[in-house]
Amino acid sequence: MKHESPIKRRQSRQIHVGNVPVGGDAPISVQTMTNTETCDVDATVGQIEAVQQAGADIVRVSVPSMEAAEAFREIRKRVTVPLVADIHYDHKIALKVADYGVDCLRINPGNIGRDDRVKAVIDAAKHNGIPIRVGVNAGSLEKSLQRKYGEPTPAALVESAMRHIDLLDRHNFPDFKVSMKASEVFMAVDAYRQIASQIEQPLHLGITEAGGFRSGTVKSSIGLGILLMEGIGDTLRVSLAADPVQEVKVGFDMLKSLRLRSRGINFIACPSCSRQNFDVIGTMNELESRLDDVNTSLDVAVIGCLVNGPGEAKEADLGLTGGSPKHLMYVGGDKDRKLDNDRLVDNLEEMIREEAEKKEKAEQSIIARTSSD
Repeated sequence: MKHESPIKRRQSRQIHVGNVPVGGDAPISVQTMTNTETCDVDATVGQIEAVQQAGADIVRVSVPSMEAAEAFREIRKRVTVPLVADIHYDHKIALKVADYGVDCLRINPGNIGRDDRVKAVIDAAKHNGIPIRVGVNAGSLEKSLQRKYGEPTPAALVESAMRHIDLLDRHNFPDFKVSMKASEVFMAVDAYRQIASQIEQPLHLGITEAGGFRSGTVKSSIGLGILLMEGIGDTLRVSLAADPVQEVKVGFDMLKSLRLRSRGINFIACPSCSRQNFDVIGTMNELESRLDDVNTSLDVAVIGCLVNGPGEAKEADLGLTGGSPKHLMYVGGDKDRKLDNDRLVDNLEEMIREEAEKKEKAEQSIIARTSSD
């Protein structure tokens, strides 16, 4: 199952958010946003560290006040992941965090104010060598566009973005990315398609306010999946009314399913039926819970019977095929050993961890040889 993704990505201009490249030939980065009170520095730092452990490449922090800007200054000192400051209404906050080590400024053209204020933000970004994210949202369009279109539409989102992009262009500032977020899937997809053909900058994907964990995951997977399949998107955030750690995990699962990123275990598991020779669902729940810390890319098949089991198991790094009286384990496509139900999950966990460690050492060895050359 080691295949390259057939997706041909849209060519975009590369920018850097801290040490993370966005656009060009860089991997699609996964972002999330803290939901703690920013002024609670300890809580915010703790959450940033948790999402970073889950794999987040970039983390956004809301900075709604000058007090929050001072808290951000302390947060920046205590974490290593690139941080984006989310700024609304008061451009002076953007100027402040620009001097406090922020890696990207997120502003909304609908509420940041007059052109001279936006220019001040651009000048600060230039001075500090940081990019800007133009964040357009269907829920906060400029009043003039609300009057013109009557309601949020893809064309309204694009016009809003282009107004701000024109301002950035006039000030010779090309280091920006653009998001065109809406909670309605069709609107968001159409807006991203339109803007993708009009600018060269990278695109930040998202279905805003998508919903709770289950419904939001489904809505985001459909909307972002359509765009990613078309090669559109350079970084993404899955917006869920859930733990930000879950946003990161869902984001990586999306990219893994399209072979655009590989991080952690890719489980191939049957939904189970009366043919199963062990408790597939219970086994999968246990394995996913226990192996959440494994970041090495592995394909692991867990199939309950002999109908599809051998075929799936032979294609995976490790595969379990349910049998009677014992189950057959494949490693690297070859039959390896037989397991019974006694300590089945424990044995699987041990084998997966052993294979992950072996693969990680092999990859590190290749990197070391390449570096020495």
